[in-house]
Amino acid sequence: MAALATLHCLTGCAVGEVLGMVAGTAFGWGNLPTTILAIVLAFFFGYSLTLRGVMKAGVDLRTAFRVALAADTLSIAVMELIDNGVIVLWPAAMDAQLGDLLFWGSLLISLAAAFVVTTPVNKWLIGRGKGHAVVHRYHH
Repeated sequence: MAALATLHCLTGCAVGEVLGMVAGTAFGWGNLPTTILAIVLAFFFGYSLTLRGVMKAGVDLRTAFRVALAADTLSIAVMELIDNGVIVLWPAAMDAQLGDLLFWGSLLISLAAAFVVTTPVNKWLIGRGKGHAVVHRYHH
């Protein structure tokens, strides 16, 4: 269950992270604004996936938003810390361009590392009835 919860989180985070990195790089932004955009979009898409699923269960937007915050905040935060940490620490990754293998390779490896580190976090949360355990109450 923790791996599935992490994969769910990774999907939203990856969409936001990739869009943010691609947009910031394409616009020629510096490292800080590009990273901030990627993080904001990762949280947006991560929460959006959970909101969509919870609202399908007939929950109102306010409640669904609270569920998404409770379910995803720590998971997304850890994922973003690891993902962006790998990119920042990888030599020249922050300066890679869209056409560079380094851009895509470092992004892929950083997301994989984030998945590996975040899975035990989600297992810990689920074991305590938190995180994605909260979301599962709304599944039919």
